[in-house]
Amino acid sequence: MNIGVLGTGFGAYHTRLLKQMDLCGRVVVFGRDEGKLAVLERELKVEITRDLEGLLRDPDIDVIDLCLPSPLHAEVAVKALEHGKHVFCETPVCCSIEESAAMLDAERRYGKRVLVNRFIHFDPAYAFLRESCLKGTYGKLMSLTLKRETPPLWGDLGLGSLPVQFMIHDLDFIEGLMDSPELRSAWGTEYRDAQQSLVRAVFGQNGMIAEVVSSSGMPDGYPFTVGYEAYFESGKLVFLEQDSGDQSDAALMEYTASSAQRLILEEMNPYAATLEHALLSFENGRNSLLSLDRAARSLGTALEIRRQISQK
Repeated sequence: MNIGVLGTGFGAYHTRLLKQMDLCGRVVVFGRDEGKLAVLERELKVEITRDLEGLLRDPDIDVIDLCLPSPLHAEVAVKALEHGKHVFCETPVCCSIEESAAMLDAERRYGKRVLVNRFIHFDPAYAFLRESCLKGTYGKLMSLTLKRETPPLWGDLGLGSLPVQFMIHDLDFIEGLMDSPELRSAWGTEYRDAQQSLVRAVFGQNGMIAEVVSSSGMPDGYPFTVGYEAYFESGKLVFLEQDSGDQSDAALMEYTASSAQRLILEEMNPYAATLEHALLSFENGRNSLLSLDRAARSLGTALEIRRQISQK
């Protein structure tokens, strides 16, 4: 498959992943920064262009890998679909319900697909949790808490942006696990800097409760942290991953009536696995957890959380 990558920020990382995949033929990178484009051309031996419209119209390109800022996603994705391309889109997929509806309409109209980088489903610890729930390994899941915490490293993640830009990853997981979760409550507060916030959202379905906690205002010395606590009828899973930049530690613990043990998971790059899965799905047409309609539901939940906390 021939891929057009849009963007030289996170798009540069996508390009490096794509160049390692047997599925890929041509890789053409679009960007505005000539210096960044030149580095990619030299180091990865990819084609480069500053002509976005020309790349979208190129009949030899099969897939557009969309890594532009999220306010541009909907417009560019619709154009790519119109020109007969599949689209792999970074998350958040777009910025409004109206934009996601336009993308869904374009999917139907032009017969091509949009898949979204909901990479959390391919993270081994989260994939293990989902599989345990589906198989009933520890009985029924009764309660789940997901957390995502960061020092102020990512610009504005205040109450207006944190649910869509940061919490969205855990909302993607909740959507995939619970299918149609009911948002029971949402609460949020700002730190001293209004670009830093703390948000909690609680969901329910069939007697099960799930809580998502996200903070962008942790102290500077605090590592980027993700994790979960899952309470089952016959056990508990506790996952914690912390990354301080020069050091990363992750552990998944299993607690049952007979033992407490650290589970060893397959080492893999969830971003690479997600991207490869998307390319295979474009090729074989199979259903995917990365589908646009599922990403649109997660976005809708994030927007509703933002609406509720803005009214309190």
